[in-house]
Amino acid sequence: MNFIKKNITLPLIKNSKMKYLEIDKFASVINCMDGRTQLPVLEWIIEHYDIDYPDMITEAGPIKILAENKNKALVEAIKYRLDISVNKHHSKHIFIVAHYDCAGNPEKKAVQLKQLKKAIKRVKKMNFEVNEIIGLWVNKNWKVKKIE
Repeated sequence: MNFIKKNITLPLIKNSKMKYLEIDKFASVINCMDGRTQLPVLEWIIEHYDIDYPDMITEAGPIKILAENKNKALVEAIKYRLDISVNKHHSKHIFIVAHYDCAGNPEKKAVQLKQLKKAIKRVKKMNFEVNEIIGLWVNKNWKVKKIE
């Protein structure tokens, strides 16, 4: 399976196994539903981490949802999908993504980065057994940067 973007082929299954094996490496990705963010985030994760299958959990403005914690139904829906990814697929990394020009969370970058940090804290409180929870920012050129 490949994604093709501007004559660049991105193999999503690096080891070409089609079987569902325990040795496959999954990650959980909480990302905006905005299609512009999907490929840059997948490319960045596959390039920087040893991941075979990113489980995509999408909402409109997920960092706002998690940071504010007002819409309990959406927070619980994200938690439910994280639970499947972490406990059934054995994801060891959770990525949480914020991005430029978000229609679901039309805030400036500085506000979104604060929300991202709150979203990371909220997910940490969910107590999933993972190695790392990573914040990512996708800029106006659709380049991904890890947020420390």
